[in-house]
Amino acid sequence: MEPLGATTVFLVICVSCLLFFSAWRKMSGSGKLPPGPVAFPIIGNTLQLNTRNLPQSIHELSAKYGPVFTIYLGSLRVVVLYGQEAVKEALIDQGDEFSGRGKLALADKLAKGTGIIFSNGERWKQLRRFALTTLRNFGMGKKSVEERIQEEAHFLVERLRNTHERPFDPTIPLTHAVSNIICSIVFGDRFDYDDQKFLTLIKLTEDNNELLLYSQWDTCMWSHSSPAKQTPFHFHYTELRIFVLERVKMHKESLDLSCPRDFIDAFLIKMEQEQQNGQSEFNTENLLRSTLDLFLAGTGTSSTTLRHGLLILLKYPDIEEKVHEEIDRVIGRSRSPCMADRSQMPYTDAVIHEIQRFVNLVPMGVPHAVTRDTHFRQYVIPKGTTIFPALQSVLGDSREFPKPEQFNPGHFLDENGAFKKSDFFIPFSAGKRICVGEGLARMEIFLILTMILQNFTLKSPIDPKDIDITPLPSVVVSSPKPFQLCVLPR
Repeated sequence: MEPLGATTVFLVICVSCLLFFSAWRKMSGSGKLPPGPVAFPIIGNTLQLNTRNLPQSIHELSAKYGPVFTIYLGSLRVVVLYGQEAVKEALIDQGDEFSGRGKLALADKLAKGTGIIFSNGERWKQLRRFALTTLRNFGMGKKSVEERIQEEAHFLVERLRNTHERPFDPTIPLTHAVSNIICSIVFGDRFDYDDQKFLTLIKLTEDNNELLLYSQWDTCMWSHSSPAKQTPFHFHYTELRIFVLERVKMHKESLDLSCPRDFIDAFLIKMEQEQQNGQSEFNTENLLRSTLDLFLAGTGTSSTTLRHGLLILLKYPDIEEKVHEEIDRVIGRSRSPCMADRSQMPYTDAVIHEIQRFVNLVPMGVPHAVTRDTHFRQYVIPKGTTIFPALQSVLGDSREFPKPEQFNPGHFLDENGAFKKSDFFIPFSAGKRICVGEGLARMEIFLILTMILQNFTLKSPIDPKDIDITPLPSVVVSSPKPFQLCVLPR
């Protein structure tokens, strides 16, 4: 009888927990939260989601519960927006209410609401506005951002030329090139590709970014109660802070208030201008975090998109040939590509847009949050609720992109071959929290890809028919399957 009694008590406790959790859930949203699957105490809906392919789980839930539904990652309440109408209505039409940053366990512990990406309120507005202004072409010293990208693209082309038509994995060259562009913008100088400090910086940044981004999903492992000092992330973050602090110290010693050389200089000048403002957000802590945020926003995503692009062009040599023809006609071989060329290159522009649409780089987007109790459609979403805008559902909408699972530059061309814009093209998200590095990423992808194709023909070591361009399923960033290629000088 004793085991039976223990079992009964256990069952009563479980049922009580379920009833309590259900009642709490209804009360916390005034009974007007969007619908969703039944969540269990402590673990929420974790067991009902395929964490290896969360976008697929979200797609299946949307078919059952509609374009706006609620899930629980552990105890974290999340409202998912699925489809162009829901995403646009929230992020654009009600942009202020949905402009908060969603909870990211590790970022909350270590960034502590500083910097551009993980801050909220007035701090976020000031730092974001400053970053966008500074990143514009005319924002820093003698070299524009475009010139810095062109310079690095030349170094990349020479590095690729030195492969001497042998097969190689493009991951490292592309990562180094894109990282060097950020270094030039933030620190004022690029590094040699074999510089040990540069290689250490890249390694720390990659590890930092991976752990930070994945923490938004791994709510069980990285719970808000676990001490940050016990995670590898803490070590990487500390090392990155030391690196940036050393650079800031060097900049202070050689600062010319009338001539900023880079992002750090521009921030230091702003700090000087606001010295008497006790409420200023321009301080050393926000400088450190904003610098790291620029690496987070501007390294892995662009280099991964370029890797996808090269793999897709290997698969479709006829598309590559058309891009070659357009490059030769508009740019030629005697000068570097520039952003002014893009408007004269509709096919190349369509190919790049289709690469970004097809690869669906950040399928679930970066979490938002509502800044106050928000009436959305027939629901009430409580202040602070995390929001997942499912970008996959917009980029893969068959109403806008027929056969979205197929790669087709025609998705962005009209019947006359002119470039065609689409409101469904939101790889950088939308609204007030659109990626701060969007303009930089667009320039990087266009200039680097066109310069590679201006100088080389791509060749696959395997038959193009056997190339699989399907992105690896991921909850955060969709990567291409590992591959090698050869580059043949044109």
